Amino acid sequence: MVNYYYLTLLFVLSLTLTNGDELNGTDNTADVAISNDADLDEYIPEESSRTEEYIPDYRGSQLWKIQYNTKVLKPLEKEAYAQVWNFDKKHFDVLVHGAGVEKAKEILKNANVNYTVQIDDLKKAISEENPPKKFIQELMNRNGLPMTWRAYHRLDDIHKYLDFIAKNNPDLVTTQTIGYSRENRTLKIVRISNNNPGNKAIWIDGGIHAREWISPASVTFIINELIEEWEDKPDYIRKIDWYILPVTNPDGYEYSHTTDRLWRKSRANTSYPQCKGVDLNRNYGYKWGGKGVSKSPCTEIFGGTGGFSEPETKAIRDFLTGLGTGKVAGSISFHSYGQYILYPWGYDRVVPPDHKDLETLAVEARQKMAQVSGNWYTVGPAAASLYPASGGSDDWAKGQMGIKYAYTLELPDNGRYGFVLPASYITGAGRESMAFADTLAKYCANLK
Repeated sequence: MVNYYYLTLLFVLSLTLTNGDELNGTDNTADVAISNDADLDEYIPEESSRTEEYIPDYRGSQLWKIQYNTKVLKPLEKEAYAQVWNFDKKHFDVLVHGAGVEKAKEILKNANVNYTVQIDDLKKAISEENPPKKFIQELMNRNGLPMTWRAYHRLDDIHKYLDFIAKNNPDLVTTQTIGYSRENRTLKIVRISNNNPGNKAIWIDGGIHAREWISPASVTFIINELIEEWEDKPDYIRKIDWYILPVTNPDGYEYSHTTDRLWRKSRANTSYPQCKGVDLNRNYGYKWGGKGVSKSPCTEIFGGTGGFSEPETKAIRDFLTGLGTGKVAGSISFHSYGQYILYPWGYDRVVPPDHKDLETLAVEARQKMAQVSGNWYTVGPAAASLYPASGGSDDWAKGQMGIKYAYTLELPDNGRYGFVLPASYITGAGRESMAFADTLAKYCANLK
């Protein structure tokens, strides 16, 4: 039997922002609390983990969208081996492993809870998510690049693409290795800049969670868009030094391609040999170890042994710190899924004193994103919009680095495919991502 470990997280159904002056008197430097209108004991279910001895192949597994009902979650997890992927205020997206399908049906029937099957054969969906290798190679040959945005690529392809664009655009693009992963894979960034010393900087990273393939794909889309359209872009785009890391978690990303498509964490060894990996988005040093983090290596939200205990997050910290105080004006961490534009704080249901500035930018970006794709994103502070999770990248960027505009984007979709998003969605997600990056640059370019 598979052992599952749990951590309860708070889920907010209804919230309002409370005026900061009312809470804090005349102190406009303090964080602003968020009040919850609903006096309920809401929670989201605990995340489960995999062990090195148990690697699921997802045969017979299904993705269900379940009517919001917290009472069925524990039985689903413990008796039907279900795992919550995502949620909104009406539904939970739940992965039900093949062996637990009939039991899950029984639990929901007895509780009179409705559900729909989003994916009836997860193994098949995984096999069809990406085009065949032969087709990918044909696409790459056709466009003359070691990359295409009609397929998901392995780490080596992504790094070759970065080297390719640097070689072919030497006055605009440079690459740099900022560190190495636990398994000694390269953390390679690209810098896109006209080398004006007065430029502000924007940091973009993707792929911190291994299974979120749409993230590195969208980040490389931004890179390609910037390079191909550089001279045609608005002036504010060229007033930015762009520092971009497509794959923050190269070990986990490769493992999700070779072994377990739905692996989330890094591949670091832990104190419990059969449970590998750290959730790198719980490993940043700001407010590390607080809400929404597990101390057990056998959970998917294990935050490591301390803030910046992992070489991947440490490398990012050291690189951005080395750019100097005030240089980086904006940052985006790309995730999936759910279609959210999130800003600090994530560690608790409070917001920074300039939260209105963060919201204003996000709302403007949302309009641009909707124009290019038709998708609608929810805007809000991370903990209140989803759940508290301390040790996150955007909290560190804002709270420790002093980056004015720090965001996390949860890319498509809303649960039809979840993490197993077909490659045909890459271009749309990429356009949305570029629309957000464009808006961020507009706000950052002339920031004092």
